[in-house]
This record gives sequence, structure tokens and C-alpha cells, in this order.
Amino acid sequence: MTGILPTVRARWCDIGEIASLVADSLPAAAIGAWLVPDEDQRRSLLTAVSRIWIEHALLVGDVFLLADRSAAAVWFHRYRPFPPPASYRQRLAAACGDHLDRFRCLDRVLKAHRPTDTHNHLAFLAVPAAAGRVARASVLLASCLVRMDRLVLPAYAEATTLAEAALYGRHGYVARDPFALPNGTMVHPLWRPAGDRAAPAVRLSKGRPGW
Repeated sequence: MTGILPTVRARWCDIGEIASLVADSLPAAAIGAWLVPDEDQRRSLLTAVSRIWIEHALLVGDVFLLADRSAAAVWFHRYRPFPPPASYRQRLAAACGDHLDRFRCLDRVLKAHRPTDTHNHLAFLAVPAAAGRVARASVLLASCLVRMDRLVLPAYAEATTLAEAALYGRHGYVARDPFALPNGTMVHPLWRPAGDRAAPAVRLSKGRPGW
């Protein structure tokens, strides 16, 4: 059976669920393993840190969910000097514990390569591994971009795999020069020019998880 799931705007009460989606999307990835080498701690720490940023996105950005709540997209509107989350240093230290230096390093590296032009930044496309993962990611991304295109501003995203970068490419993003994290993971920044662009039609169906 196939079908197209609509997206809904997230609310404050959804933060915990969205943080879980983000954490469930990262543990097996190289970046998640680098940030938190201890598998027993990884998911809980990633959940705690992502919660800080999701709360912030609800104040200075947008967060969307697929209607079945199986995937989420966390956006920041970088229209002016971008404020950090409230009490960020203290909250990050409390959330990360002994892994604080790696999270701070990630912040510095991403910030150093992030565009300074006004744009909408897709910080997390959280789609846990499951059947139809690529289709769910594409449906969610396409729906978000329809909304973002109304703002007539470019969009920016960072992919940590070539498959993820290819997904963004199918939605009008253009690859920029990649850069490396300290563990060797390559980050592929992508820029989507402002304006309406047709997104590929996608229907959800059962299939391999993929990415």
C-alpha cells in the first residue's frame, strides 16, 4: 500500500519525541560514534543535546513532523546575527559531561564553514532507519521546501554521507566543497538557491531502509 503523508508543524509538547527521532537517526552514523564513543551513553546524550537545539528552533526557526510522527525536520532562520540557545554553555556541559569537548569542536567546525548570507538552515533531517526511509525523508523535505520557498530565501544543509547529499541534490541543493571533521568524517555542505523549484514526486512504499 502506498500513500503520501502530510506534514504538520511541531509544538512545544513534541520536543521530547523529536529529540528521540534525532537521536535514533545518529547512533549508527560515524558522527554519532565520534561524538559519543560509548554506545551505552550515546543515545541518551544525543537526545539531551538535540533537545537544546529543537527548543531553540521552535523559538527562532521551524520544526515539522510527518503526520505519522516517523520523521522530523528542524530548521533555523538565519536572517540576522544568530543567538545561541539560552544558557547554552551550561546546558551543553550538563548534557554532554565528559564528551563536551567533542560537541564544542563540532560547533566550531560547522560554524566556520557555514554561510554568512541570510538563509534557512536545515539543521536536522531526522529519519530513523526503517523501511521506506529514503521516501519518508524525501516527502518531508519536499513539504518543508514548499514552505521555505515562500520566504524567497536560499536554504542550506549539511550531509555526512554521499547518499544523504544525493537526496538533497534531488531537491535542488547544489554541493559545495566538502570539509572534514576531526575523526575524518566528511561533511558535504549544500546550498539551495532561493525561489520555487519543483521537487520530485514521492510516494511512500515498503522497501529497504536505505539513505
